[in-house]
Amino acid sequence: MNRLQQKFNDKKEGLLTVYFTAGYPNLNDTGTIIKELEASGADIIEVGMPFSDPVADGPTIQVSNLKALQNGMNIKLLFEQLKAIKEEVNIPILLMGYINPVWKFGLEKFMAACEDSGISGLILPDIPLNEFKADYADLYKKHNLSSVFLITPQTPNERIQLLDETCNGFIYMVSSASTTGANKTVDKSKQIEYFERVKSLNLKNPTQIGFNIKDKVSFDYATKYAKGGIIGSAFIKKLAEDGDLKTKVSEFVRSIR
Repeated sequence: MNRLQQKFNDKKEGLLTVYFTAGYPNLNDTGTIIKELEASGADIIEVGMPFSDPVADGPTIQVSNLKALQNGMNIKLLFEQLKAIKEEVNIPILLMGYINPVWKFGLEKFMAACEDSGISGLILPDIPLNEFKADYADLYKKHNLSSVFLITPQTPNERIQLLDETCNGFIYMVSSASTTGANKTVDKSKQIEYFERVKSLNLKNPTQIGFNIKDKVSFDYATKYAKGGIIGSAFIKKLAEDGDLKTKVSEFVRSIR
């Protein structure tokens, strides 16, 4: 059982997951942000691996990706930063991103580096499920990494159940058909119907709701229908503000809690 699985075993509801882009706002902020998020009461951290073409992300995360790359962030450096704080943190850390940089780094080398630097799981949404089963599942198991799969309001029940059978981390419920951080008007009745539909499937894995979760109101709303809520763009906007980094992190978490 890795730290992510242990967290879900120990805490049954109201989990707060916070996403940020590695190397943003400054190249060497990654470790400081992780340690302060843990100290402030976050439950799980998603660290985004910067990529030049983050197609599923909205403008805020796209800008943070570009800035992080301009700062000099890359996967090798990220692993060095994570390994440096490995003994100082106990919070589950996930890496989230796209498969291209992973291939470029080297798949087996990447998985081994995840284990070596204390990573609990991966969110790589652009891996097709059949490819995951054939080419990735054994590597995840070998290196004690949890898998996380995304679903949307358009995902049929049969597909959700298939993903649930394969998953051993959590099911990431995309709240609506949009990019991250979008201020899109959502039909709440249809959204609740989607949330209730997923809940009724009695999945073996916990669920978390992400995309457009941005404050205490939206977080509390999400946790009515899932084990937790995932916040990304709103936190990155906070990091972009002037002020002391640790203070910005702690203020943000307190505003949600």
